[in-house]
Amino acid sequence: MMLTDVKNNRKPEFEIDEMFINRWSPRSFSEKEIPTDILLSLFEAAHWAPSAFNFQPWRFIIAQTDEERKTFHSFISEFNLAWCKNAPVLSLVISKKTNDGVEFPTHSFDTGAAWGYLALQAYKSGLATHPMTGFDFQKARDVLEIPEDYEIEALIAIGYQDEKEKLPEKLQEREQPNERRALQEFTFNGKFGNK
Repeated sequence: MMLTDVKNNRKPEFEIDEMFINRWSPRSFSEKEIPTDILLSLFEAAHWAPSAFNFQPWRFIIAQTDEERKTFHSFISEFNLAWCKNAPVLSLVISKKTNDGVEFPTHSFDTGAAWGYLALQAYKSGLATHPMTGFDFQKARDVLEIPEDYEIEALIAIGYQDEKEKLPEKLQEREQPNERRALQEFTFNGKFGNK
């Protein structure tokens, strides 16, 4: 269950399902373990994401054990490690760049959709997710032995949200949902720039 009331920070311009407003990316995670069936339901949701030609380029490398998480900690930035070290699960999101030796142009786009499905299922399951790119991509590739035909997309912390007071003091004030741009700032009519 999310511990932050998002109503003061997020007001949609049009009516949408509340999960899109209530899902956000907190940094305060409880060390409470996630039951296997609940955790796997997130990846079950991800694998039903839309995919061009049904290629399904997404892959998730999951760290659940202390040893696996410590391996992941070796390539995470100091800033991110300060808060994500309590998350019971970390998952590196990668995408296969080629299909039968041919570059697959939508591998990142499709993998982003899979991440979105995972994040929404996590919210529906009472879990929090926080994606990050603050880590050493090359070190992650080396440590986890990721082949060159896979793109490293992001790292996700997954777990139960905890009280913001458990974060380092400098992060506590940031522990709230962000606002979003107005629709007119990112939607165009007919061609780029036409609002």
